[in-house]
Amino acid sequence: MSALCLRPGCPGSYGPDGYCDECGRKAPPEAQAPQAPQATNATVGTRGSARTGSGRTRGSRSGRTGTGRGRLGAGLVEIPRVPLRDPATAVMTDPVVAEPKRFCTSCEKPVGRGRDGRPGRTEGFCPHCGTAFSFLPRLAAGDVVHDRYEVLGALAYGGLGWIYLARDRNVSDSVSDRWVVLKGLINTADPDAAAAAVTERRYLVEIDHPNIVKIHDFVQHPDAKTGEQVGYIVMEYVGGSSLRDLLVSRRDTGGEAGMPLAEVIAYGVEILPALDYLHGRDLLFCDFKPDNVIQAEEQLKLIDLGAVRHLSDEESAIYGTPGYQAPEIADEGPSVASDLYTVGRTLAVMALGFKGFTSTYATRLPTPAEAPLLARHDSFLRVLERATHPEADRRFGSASEFSEQLLGVLREVLAAGDGMPRPSTSLRFTPERRTFGTAAGEVVTGEGGVDPREVAAALPTPLVDVLDPGAGFLASLGSGAPAEVVAALTAAPVTSPEVAFRLVRAHIEAGDLETAGADLDALAEEDPLDWRVDWHRGLAALAGGDTETARTAFEAVYHELPGERAARLALAAACECAGDTEAAAAHYARVWAVDRGFLSAAFGLARLRLATGDRAGALTVLDQVPESSAQYLTAQVAATRAGIAGTAVGGGPVDDLIGAARRLERLTLDTERQSRLAAELLETALNWLAGAGAAGGTRPAGSTAAAGGTGPAGGTGQQILGNDLTERGVRFGLERTYRMLAQHARTREERYALVDRANAVRPRTLV
Repeated sequence: MSALCLRPGCPGSYGPDGYCDECGRKAPPEAQAPQAPQATNATVGTRGSARTGSGRTRGSRSGRTGTGRGRLGAGLVEIPRVPLRDPATAVMTDPVVAEPKRFCTSCEKPVGRGRDGRPGRTEGFCPHCGTAFSFLPRLAAGDVVHDRYEVLGALAYGGLGWIYLARDRNVSDSVSDRWVVLKGLINTADPDAAAAAVTERRYLVEIDHPNIVKIHDFVQHPDAKTGEQVGYIVMEYVGGSSLRDLLVSRRDTGGEAGMPLAEVIAYGVEILPALDYLHGRDLLFCDFKPDNVIQAEEQLKLIDLGAVRHLSDEESAIYGTPGYQAPEIADEGPSVASDLYTVGRTLAVMALGFKGFTSTYATRLPTPAEAPLLARHDSFLRVLERATHPEADRRFGSASEFSEQLLGVLREVLAAGDGMPRPSTSLRFTPERRTFGTAAGEVVTGEGGVDPREVAAALPTPLVDVLDPGAGFLASLGSGAPAEVVAALTAAPVTSPEVAFRLVRAHIEAGDLETAGADLDALAEEDPLDWRVDWHRGLAALAGGDTETARTAFEAVYHELPGERAARLALAAACECAGDTEAAAAHYARVWAVDRGFLSAAFGLARLRLATGDRAGALTVLDQVPESSAQYLTAQVAATRAGIAGTAVGGGPVDDLIGAARRLERLTLDTERQSRLAAELLETALNWLAGAGAAGGTRPAGSTAAAGGTGPAGGTGQQILGNDLTERGVRFGLERTYRMLAQHARTREERYALVDRANAVRPRTLV
């Protein structure tokens, strides 16, 4: 039975890992609970092999990203270095298993416990099942194993064996020592532990990955008491701190419950390639948790490989840790999906440091209401939800896919923190085909500011899977009218998912939404976990004006690909079209913060900010459009119009109008377009002057309120497009602008109308 937490006011109890399941504090020595991986008490029958596909991303470019190691933090975030620990200081002074952690390895009942003030036995036989137990290390300081490894002492103990520090005599010299770790068995009478040791020798000696502890050798050494040969794994010494130690240290020193989110995600991005390496060799780690990852300086390493098993292994005991282990393990056994589940749970524990992860939240994540961090970073919530989905088939299909999406989330989290964009090339989507939501630089305010059909034609498209049988044919497919493309695809020499999706898109572009829908139904029947079905359903819904269906479809895609900017852009546009401008603005803002290549996000965010009266915010976004962009002038025209719109009749500040005029003067536009914007601006200035007078507000000195008055010639010195900011000055400027536009009129009627307007606006003069 778990001991109750000794912290005042805490209702929790100490779990199998030695920490309270509510407050998360470490148990004092007198109340420590056992800390060890637990063998799942289940009958192992016939199991399906682990998923090697990509789940909902099966049809996408999900090839491995490689196992080359970059700087910790993916080169995006600085992680505090963890200094290497002096091996001599790491040795235990009293190497014995504490009584609260003594359990029979066979029946799992307490053994070796004290009674009536007398200490418990460290060696003996279980009174319940008769299995022999020993909680003392077999090796002592000075022992030499295999005539080569000189033992310095015990480092630690775990569920599968004692760990010793030793010096390799064959490599060490007078200048430096080569320190290694020897790992043996707590109890050789335990068949599961013995089998696990054999598993390590069989599969792990040849593993060579920079993020996995290196196994050097497997040696035998006689037991000092029985003389029987005991096996030891010889591995490299990693002298850093485990992620669990770093988390607890932060908590104990008064910091937040969890670690900084960017650091947590960077840890995940760094270590997932190691799991991908194991999975590529049909090996499963099984017991991933913060305790089994060590940071040494700027490098992470997986340690404690005792639970590793082969994908086809149906006989060995299954090890895992409550709070991290996938729910299907007992019935279906471990798989790639269950390994990824443990990573998701680990990231959640490290980021949230939430209480009760082995009790209240043993099978679920906290809600955004319970964990504000998840409300602030919904993409991180989505990546956790997918990694820890109760259904194994709904999780990420591979560690590389998990890492890819996690890296996208990291870019977003960092950009949200410091405002610096961190763009990257997507492996799943093209860039947006065109910018939507800004015709001739206009910023339309209010709901319905963007046409759903325009969005459908402008959004990025999924990249073609180069391994698809139809990839070659699609590469040779030229552009043309939608009907021509449909005909070419219908007569394609090969049938494949990529050809089918391209045909669906061609039907959408041709306006044949009924056929597109029928084809999507057939594709969903073939593979209900393919996210591209939802993507194209969203496109079809937008093309048909069904904005709610589009939103639902793109929500599903975003849930599958939380690190993809294209998925979030599509969801933002669908939310805007459906009238949920608050959600749309939030999504647009995150997309634009990360990647300034998604210009539709900039115009969308500016459009929605203007709708709420946030002109300054809208101008800030439009000014962030790079000068190198093809849409730079369009953004500046939109910003000019936003400034003009900000000066309401007799209301808005004149500074907005003057700022718009200065912006217009800097633009390089053709004469006609420059003149039209100038007319728009001067008309607003004239209305503002008249409105300020009518409202009794402050007006520039020398202006007059009379529509045709001459007024004094003086002013405050303020000018707008080279004209004094007085009614007389603005009228003269507007007259010249109308006459300039008349020269570019396309019809006689238009020219006459502009001349009439010029004559009407001209102030009365004495000549």
